[in-house]
Amino acid sequence: MASAEASREKMMRRNTAHDLFAQFHRHRAISVRAMSAIKDEDDNLHEDENQPSPESEPSFDMFRNVARTGVLYATSRAQRHGFKRLDDPEWANMGQGAPETGPLPGAPSRDFHMNIEDAELEYASTAGIRELREKVAEYYNALYRQEKESQYSFENVCVVPGGRAGLTRVMAALGSVQVGYFTPDYTAYQEALGLFSRITPSPLLHINMHEALMKSEEFRFQAAGRGLGAVLLSNPANPTGQSLEGEELKNYVMIARELGIALLMDEFYSHYYYDGETLDPADGGADDNTNWPKTVSSATYVEDVNEDPIIIVNGLTKNWRLPGFRICWVVGPKKICEMLSSAGSFLDGGANAPLQKLALPLMDMDFIRRDTWALQRHFKMKRDFLLRELANLGITVEWEPTSTFYIWANLSALPQPLGTFFRHPPPASISFDMLFARANCSSLTPQKVIIVPGVFFDINPRHTRTIRKSKCIHFVRFSYGPAMPNLEKGVQQIGVMIKYWKSHQESAEQYAHDTFG
Repeated sequence: MASAEASREKMMRRNTAHDLFAQFHRHRAISVRAMSAIKDEDDNLHEDENQPSPESEPSFDMFRNVARTGVLYATSRAQRHGFKRLDDPEWANMGQGAPETGPLPGAPSRDFHMNIEDAELEYASTAGIRELREKVAEYYNALYRQEKESQYSFENVCVVPGGRAGLTRVMAALGSVQVGYFTPDYTAYQEALGLFSRITPSPLLHINMHEALMKSEEFRFQAAGRGLGAVLLSNPANPTGQSLEGEELKNYVMIARELGIALLMDEFYSHYYYDGETLDPADGGADDNTNWPKTVSSATYVEDVNEDPIIIVNGLTKNWRLPGFRICWVVGPKKICEMLSSAGSFLDGGANAPLQKLALPLMDMDFIRRDTWALQRHFKMKRDFLLRELANLGITVEWEPTSTFYIWANLSALPQPLGTFFRHPPPASISFDMLFARANCSSLTPQKVIIVPGVFFDINPRHTRTIRKSKCIHFVRFSYGPAMPNLEKGVQQIGVMIKYWKSHQESAEQYAHDTFG
C-alpha cells in the first residue's frame, strides 16, 4: 500500500512539473534541489541509458533556480519531441519572439559584406561607437523631433548588446525605488525586475481587465499613490499588440515628467503598425521622404531630452529584423546614458564593434523608410491571414493587434477537454500545457505546433504575488513573426487537433485519468 501511495505521489509530482503555476509562478521560494526532483516525464522520451539518472545529478545548492522565459520553455518542450531548428519543416513554430529575417518583397537590399580593420578588433566603448550613436540620434530627431528646440545628440544614446542587456543596464543603474509594471507584458521583465535587490517591483493592475491599456488618468492615480520611481512597459505591447499613442502617450510622458518617474519605454516593435493613414507606395503613395509609414515613439512628447526622465530601448532586433546582430540602444538624458555606459563596464562589456560598423548603412533614413513600408505590408498580410484562420477555428481574439507580430488569443471556447484547461487553473496532478501549448499534444493528436502559454506573461518578479487565479490562464500568444508557410502549417495542424476533440469530447478529469492513470 505504501509502495502504491509512493508511486502515485511520484506521478503527481511529475505531472505537477507541467503545471506552469507550480514551475514558474510559485508565490513561495523553491530550491534547486526541489526543482531537480520534479522531473518532466518527457525527459524519458530520448533518454540515454548511459547518462546519469536525475537522482544522481548534482544539485548545486549554491545556485538559485533560473526559470526559462516563455519562448524558451515552449521551445525546450518541443525539442524533447524532435524539434531541431527554427526552419524545421515538420514543425510550425508560432511561439518565436523574432521576425523572419530573409528578404521581403519590395524591401531595399541589405549588404552584409565588410572588411574588418585591425583597430575594430579592440573593445568598443561601452556606450557604442560614435558613428552609430550619431545615426541613432538622427533617426529620433528626424522622425519624432522635427522643429523642436531640444534635440538628441550622440551623448543621448548608449549602444548595447541586445535589448535585454539594455534593460539590465537600466535596472542596474536604478537606485532604491519601486518600479511599476503591467500584466500581461514581456516575459523577460520578470527576471529583470527581480534581479536587483534595490528594486521593489510593483504591479499596476487594471481596474477593468477587459481594457488592454491603462488609461492615463488611472496611470497617474496608481503611479502617484504608490510613490513609484520608475515604470517599465512595452509599447507597442507584447503580447497584446496594442499601442499607447497620441494624447494617451503624451499624457504618460507628461505624468512621468510631473511626478519625477523614469518611464522605461521598450519600443522594439515601433515599426510594426498596420493602421497608418499615409498611402503605401505600392498602392500609389509617394515614394520619397514626404511619405513615411506610421511609427510611434515616446520621443515625440519629450520636452527636454536631457531633463525629461524618458528612457527608450530599441534596436535592430525586431524593427530591422536582425535579431542575430545583438545591436540595440538606449536613448535618454545624457546623464543617464553616462550611468548606463558605466554599468556596461561591469555587466556586458559593450556591443560587438564590427557589427556596429556594419549597421551604419541600415540607419540611413531612406533605407529605413523603404524597409518599414515593406515590413508593414508583409506583416499586415500575415496578421490578417492568422486572424481569419483563428476565427475559423473558434479561437477568440478580444483585441485585434494594431501593431507587433503577436495575437493574444483566448482558448476557453474550444471543445473539452481543450477549453476546460484554459478556463480554470488545472488540478495539481494535471499537466497545464499538455493539451495545446505542449509540443506533442497527446498520443492521439501529435500536432507539432509551438505556442507560448499566457501565464508566462502574467509576470511575477520574486514570486511575491499569488496568481493562482491568473487572468492570463486561458490565453496563449500566437506569433506571426515566422514566414507564411510556417503559419499555414500551424493553423492546419491546430485544426486537426480541434476537429478530433470536437468529435471525442471528454472532461479534463477523464483525459488526465486516461493519460496518466
